Amino acid sequence: MAVIARWCIRHRLVTVLLWVFMCAGVGAAAVAAGTTYSNDYEVPGTESGRAAELLADGFPALSGDTGTIVWHTETGSVRATEVQQRMSGTLDSVAALDSVADVTGPYQAAGAAQISPDGRTAYATVTFDQRSGAVPDQHVEQVVQTAQAARGGGVQVELGGTAIGPMEAPSGHLAETVGVAVAALVLFLAFGSLAASLLPIATALVSVGTAYAGIVLLGHVMTVADFAPMLGLLIGLGVGIDYALFIVTRHRKGLRAGLTVPDAAREAVTTTGRAVVFAGATVCIALLGMLILRLDFLNGVAIAASLTVVLTVAAAVTLLPALLSFIGMRALSGRERRRLAERGPEPELPTGFAARWSAFVERRPKLLALVAVAVMAVLALPTFSLHLGTSDQGNNPATSTTRQAYDLLASGGPEQGGEGGFGPGVNGPLTLVSRPDSGADRLTMDRLPEALRGAEGIASVGPVTYNASGDTAVLTVVPESSPQSKSTSELVDRLRDDLVPAALDGGSLKVHIGGVTAGYDDFAEIIVGKLPLFVGVVIALGCLLLLVAFRSIGIPLKAAAMNVAAVASSFGVVVAIFQWGWGSELLGLGPGGPIEPFLPVIMVSVLFGLSMDYQVFLVSRMYEEWLETGDNRRAVRVGLAETSRVINSAAVIMISVFLAFVLSGDRVIAMFGIALAAAVALDAFVLRTLLVPALMHMLGRANWWLPGWLDRRLPKITVEPRSAEASTPVFQRHPSDEEQLVP
Repeated sequence: MAVIARWCIRHRLVTVLLWVFMCAGVGAAAVAAGTTYSNDYEVPGTESGRAAELLADGFPALSGDTGTIVWHTETGSVRATEVQQRMSGTLDSVAALDSVADVTGPYQAAGAAQISPDGRTAYATVTFDQRSGAVPDQHVEQVVQTAQAARGGGVQVELGGTAIGPMEAPSGHLAETVGVAVAALVLFLAFGSLAASLLPIATALVSVGTAYAGIVLLGHVMTVADFAPMLGLLIGLGVGIDYALFIVTRHRKGLRAGLTVPDAAREAVTTTGRAVVFAGATVCIALLGMLILRLDFLNGVAIAASLTVVLTVAAAVTLLPALLSFIGMRALSGRERRRLAERGPEPELPTGFAARWSAFVERRPKLLALVAVAVMAVLALPTFSLHLGTSDQGNNPATSTTRQAYDLLASGGPEQGGEGGFGPGVNGPLTLVSRPDSGADRLTMDRLPEALRGAEGIASVGPVTYNASGDTAVLTVVPESSPQSKSTSELVDRLRDDLVPAALDGGSLKVHIGGVTAGYDDFAEIIVGKLPLFVGVVIALGCLLLLVAFRSIGIPLKAAAMNVAAVASSFGVVVAIFQWGWGSELLGLGPGGPIEPFLPVIMVSVLFGLSMDYQVFLVSRMYEEWLETGDNRRAVRVGLAETSRVINSAAVIMISVFLAFVLSGDRVIAMFGIALAAAVALDAFVLRTLLVPALMHMLGRANWWLPGWLDRRLPKITVEPRSAEASTPVFQRHPSDEEQLVP
């Protein structure tokens, strides 16, 4: 690390230009290549996946993404001549647009059932020629603009469906701007120097910008979820600013100790920079743990997020020292520079709230540990009611066109009180697909609609449709409940286990149930089935890293327990807000609904990685003091007093960045933001600065126990070696220790 730091400082202009050119070059390539993200959650080998494959083979024109154009009249009927002529012309215009494969409207025989019983609401289905985000955004936008041009004259026109939803994503960068602005304010309050407060922001923006463009290019070589860039941006800004904060803090400490600017920067990278690399490695290991699930959809998320973390770490240990050498002594505030010039270097003793808090935890570890456990347990309670499933467009903000289209289809308009609509199930019909091999199979398939009609939970059953060659049949079943409802998931299970097998009566015909809800349920089942293995691998790898770094059995075990507690409690907060709906409408995130099935895996990866960050920075200082004194109480007291302030500052920055992403208006990104913000807040303010030191005081020397045979076999690494300016212990070892810690 010293060699890297020395080179970057000596060639500071070259280092800065290399980063600028790389960011600009990758960004230009991303703009030229365009985006190819995916929102396809289907898993090959599942029943819904097989249904999608059969549908794509037998009905290629119907296998793309779909959209819905819904129109409603305040008075009169959608069958009125004026309304019919206007909307028929609109649908013809839409059908002629690029990427549109088919439009089925209510004024043709195939769509006769697409007019509500009261005659005041109708809809048309628009099928695109591609799926999974492959349809160019401008083509979808043309459909939206063409349909909305028919509004007026007492006719309300709204659009919904899987293809239309992404168009409502905000095009601005309000969330990122707010998060960065708050982070800059916190940094300025912590440093008192404008130059020093801007460097972590600049470093994070350059690295995250490069990573964002890299993720765009990554989407051309592998499956990358449509939310992966925003997730990477969220994680990158949080950890990037934090990592730079730790290094700048150490650099400023070196300057106050009398080191020159180059020496202080080199020492900061050599010491804290190593801890940053170690912390970043733990985050990447936790993220790459998703690869063991062997799901293409999550593989892209794991690699995209890991790429972001790698670039933020690289920028922190290369670009940042170069920038520090540029600003020189301005890393210190004006008052600090004057004090240094007048009095020279002075020993820095932990004072103020951090020192008082450290001593307070030492005096009452049992009581404080009990309080911390109670807080975490209460917040974790909602996790037991976690329901994984599809979050449909009924959860979108009430002002969005997709939400209004959803409500019109579900209820037929608010003035009808829900009596004139199609029912919520029309927003997520189930698709039954088969490949009949004989005349007997065709007869069995033709009898299936009658066998399913009137079954519990089924609102309507469409006719069987065969493709041109007659080797593939499709049947649409509309549930009585919404796509995200548990009742719809239960209907999928009954269809697969009871209703369809009974109708087939043991014949050779195989019927596969697909659709949005079935796909999400299958995806959730795969995730839940592999989750124990995934969590076990992530915990084991994290514990192994801490075991090697701190040469202790107790430290890794406590870290694993703390990480599980942070994950459980943060999920409790997510369930309360997004599933129970506590405050979700106030946040502009729509009513409560199920939690996306991929959220647990991604959140476990990210939260385990971020939790390890604070564990590394806190315990590395304690471990350093333990090696010097062999006094556990002193090691815990000193470590907490010296690191709690910077950990809390870093946590405030990360929480601000994460919470700002609630402003994105995207429900999934908002889930990530609130979950990460809650986890970081609990981790920093309850676990690392309260529960962890309290437990370490209670366990005493057992914290650092390691069997001799294991100690001899483990490789020896140092996370954060003692720096030159800190070669003299900060805490002088004499009886006035307690007086120094507690004013």
